[in-house]
Amino acid sequence: MVEIKNTEPVGHKKVLLASPRGYCAGVDRAVIAVEKALDHYGSPIYVRKQIVHNIHVVTNLEKRGAIFVDEVDEVPPGSILVFSAHGVSPAVVKAAEERNLQTIDATCPLVTKVHREVQRFAAENYDILLVGHEGHEEVEGTAGEAPDSVQIVDEDESINSVKIKDPNKIIWLSQTTLSVDEAMETVKKLRTKFPTLQNPPSDDICYATQNRQVAIKKVGAVSDLVIVVGSANSSNTVRLVEVALLAGAKAAYRVDYASEIDDSWFEGVESVGVSSGASVPEELVEEVLTYLAVRGYGDVETIQTAEEDIQFSLPKELRKELKSAGEETSNKAKR
Repeated sequence: MVEIKNTEPVGHKKVLLASPRGYCAGVDRAVIAVEKALDHYGSPIYVRKQIVHNIHVVTNLEKRGAIFVDEVDEVPPGSILVFSAHGVSPAVVKAAEERNLQTIDATCPLVTKVHREVQRFAAENYDILLVGHEGHEEVEGTAGEAPDSVQIVDEDESINSVKIKDPNKIIWLSQTTLSVDEAMETVKKLRTKFPTLQNPPSDDICYATQNRQVAIKKVGAVSDLVIVVGSANSSNTVRLVEVALLAGAKAAYRVDYASEIDDSWFEGVESVGVSSGASVPEELVEEVLTYLAVRGYGDVETIQTAEEDIQFSLPKELRKELKSAGEETSNKAKR
């Protein structure tokens, strides 16, 4: 269902605001986990990689005392370390144990689901074709569950290099933040080469990724210009720009902040679509809407394609610690 509010006459400058947009349940859980850890333990709290792929969120947490590191060996022995929402491999978990680190696993539960699928099919001696972007943290963590069984499939060249042991035991899984259409196009190519390729037991691309892509398709189809708020290393944000263009938007750009918007983009533009990646706080979208309103795009239509009410509980390690201290264990932020 598409809900359109405050419809204006054709030809009137307007903003088409995609919904759902912004924070998903996995991102919200991970950010709140770091915030509550800082409240409970005090600083510093170490975080492996960016907790979520958004420069604004990371900067704010740094101001509160979070220290972001690339690898476990950068963390002083005995410290508290949070694993990011993108997940980690068993090798990273082992390295943290060897340094006697107190870990909080903020991996998105939907990413953990894919990890469990890898474990299951590797144990059954399957060749696992992981559709995803080489070098992405989520893909590295997922593949690390069974490196001898997983082959990462990114571009056509990687499809050509795939080799399997048993055509009756081959399955594809995927990174959770891919473009749905892009992933299925890759699977189609894989199935041409491997007709016996099996599907995942359930959809790996997360609900939030799919919902945001459906909404941006509706927006992009009727927008002269689309602005997507989010960081360059956010896979789901970058996919939203691509999906908007494929849906028919005449132009689409990604920005971290409203200050990055170029006034030259608006020449001849009547309708501006706006959305944001799943790791973007709503305040950044509000800044973009204010920027647009000042320039004559003050009428906003909300194009809503889904309702989201999913919430994940805090990481079990943190819940246990907060409960024993008599502190709030619900998934609520101190914003």
